[in-house]
Amino acid sequence: MELGIGIGWRPEIAAEVEALSGIDWVEAVAENLCADHLPDSLVRLRERGVTVVPHGVALGLGGADRPDPDRLAALAARAELLGAPLVTEHIAFVRAGGALTASPRLEAGHLLPVPRTWDALDVLCENVRIAQDSLPVPLALENIAALITWPDEELTEGQFLAELVERTGVRLLIDVANLHTNHVNLGQDPAKALDELPVEAIAYVHVAGGVEKNGVWHDTHAHPVSGPVLDVLAELRSRVDPPGVLLERDDAFPPGAELAGELDAIRATLRRAAPSAGPGPDRGTAPAPGGTAGAEGRTAAPAPVSAATRDRTAVAQTALLSALVAGTPAPEGFDHRRLRVQSRALAAKRADVVAKVAPELPEILGDGYRAAFLAYAGSRPMSGGYRRDALDFAEHVLITGGPADPAARRRLTHWWQDRSGSRPPRRTTRLVRAARAVLVGK
Repeated sequence: MELGIGIGWRPEIAAEVEALSGIDWVEAVAENLCADHLPDSLVRLRERGVTVVPHGVALGLGGADRPDPDRLAALAARAELLGAPLVTEHIAFVRAGGALTASPRLEAGHLLPVPRTWDALDVLCENVRIAQDSLPVPLALENIAALITWPDEELTEGQFLAELVERTGVRLLIDVANLHTNHVNLGQDPAKALDELPVEAIAYVHVAGGVEKNGVWHDTHAHPVSGPVLDVLAELRSRVDPPGVLLERDDAFPPGAELAGELDAIRATLRRAAPSAGPGPDRGTAPAPGGTAGAEGRTAAPAPVSAATRDRTAVAQTALLSALVAGTPAPEGFDHRRLRVQSRALAAKRADVVAKVAPELPEILGDGYRAAFLAYAGSRPMSGGYRRDALDFAEHVLITGGPADPAARRRLTHWWQDRSGSRPPRRTTRLVRAARAVLVGK
């Protein structure tokens, strides 16, 4: 199946996406969709024949634990609701701790790299097979961007991806912006990675913007696509004609005209980089997403991963995540400066996402919101989702005596009570509070 040119659908730019010409498909974050109801914008796009692909961010297939059945069922439900030809996720871990380490469960709130070792590959491959068996459509996995690298890695990124495809038949979602990020941050050559990975397994490609600060590339998805990222896209196109290419934007959304301009730049790059017509085939043409993904593309199932392998993976990932979010000592062999950069980035992302899922908090706390949240995050690792994090933060602020303004404190108290109770307040209660707030303000 040829997907064509697409863009990441986000509620903030739903109208702009609908108005764009030449859009063949969109990708939506799976966890942001209800299991039984689609936003009107996606309904209209599907009625126009636009394909919608759900993109998961929370499975953590690279983690030590086996995939959560409820999360898999939720991803499967989104795929069926959308009539999607495939689903996608990431080669990453997003949580650690818990039963395998007899320690508290920690959530990263971010995609963290798995070590490119044989142990980690064994765990990942078994987790991928479990996911494939639970999903109604083929699965494709995305390479991620990283600020840090694991010590004593045994495989390059290209070798790791090639072995993963060979063992599982999974498809690949290649993010060229992430290849560029890893080039700047970790010194990894994008061309070498493309030479080593099986380009015929590519289901589609991501393109996104970022920014460089103090020698570190931040994969923000909030900046225009840069020339170096388009250069990596050209490198990929010189090797294979990918079934789909998609522009990602997750923040600082520009006007629709700027999005259209970035899509035009992507199209122009693909045209320029296409191998010249002549005798002989292209260096590769990726098959349709249905291809060899799923059980039919795999060899006989190998022996289960041993408990010892999962335990070693769990201990290593928990030590790293704890250093990043709980201030414990850095594991041996890691770059301490890079760990501090990653730790600050995780805390800043928490503050930004909590402000989005609970916009009343920065409104109530004003200019003091960010400093208060970062102070809280330094001693309180995230153990649930972002909405739970918002509630825990509000509770922490109230327990520690803030905010100083009595009116703000009342508002924060009511906000926390409304969301932490077993049921929301009745309409009468809300009206009384609103009236009281008006009287207090006079």
